Order: sequence, then C-alpha cells, then structure tokens
Amino acid sequence: MLANNETAVIVYFNSPDQAEQALAKMKSEFNVIEAKVDRFDGYPGDGVDPGNPITGDIPSLGALTLGGDFSRDAGILAAASTSASGLSAGGPGNMVTGTDIILTAIVPQENNQRAKDIANEFGALR
Repeated sequence: MLANNETAVIVYFNSPDQAEQALAKMKSEFNVIEAKVDRFDGYPGDGVDPGNPITGDIPSLGALTLGGDFSRDAGILAAASTSASGLSAGGPGNMVTGTDIILTAIVPQENNQRAKDIANEFGALR
C-alpha cells in the first residue's frame, strides 16, 4: 500500500534498455522508493520444462514452442499463435515483437509528473 505522499508510475517500453535508462535518470534526479523492470507477455507462467519432443512426452505444442505453463486446452489454443507456428514476421527467432517491457516505480507524489516526463524521453509508450 502506498503512503499518502507516494504514487505509482507505470509505463511501457519496447526494450529493457529504454526502461533501465529511464529508471537510472529518475534515480539520479530524485528518490525512487521502489522500482522494477519486467517483461510480460500473453502467456502464463515463467516457462516450463517442455518435456521430451522425441518421445512425444510434451504437455502441448504451446508449452514446447512458447514455454508457457498451459493447461491442455489452453496449450492447444496457444499453439495457433504466430509465435508458436514460426510464421510470424517478428523479430529475432521469428517471435512476435512489440511493447512487452513494463517499468513500475514508486516515487514521491511531487515527482510524479517528472517521472512520466523522463519515461517519455526514453521512449515510453502511452
């Protein structure tokens, strides 16, 4: 829970470098109470052991190609993703790319707008 004089700033970036640079500048200008840079996507979990594809001992194609922690039915649906099929026109490894980096920072209330301005300087997306 935030104290009365604190606010949360949540911004999204295309790369971890953008977020880390924005956070570094925030820290150089004012007190950042707490902050974290994370990657997120549309798949649950932090990745699972995909099993052994040679023996057929895999939970689903979605688990094998995406590393998601899927139930059997959700794994079947996830396997239809362009990232799982290899048919995407995305970035490295043919993964679908986009805004998948989130910077969450707890800052003093008086620095709320400055934190947002710094994030925008480094390419934060609205």
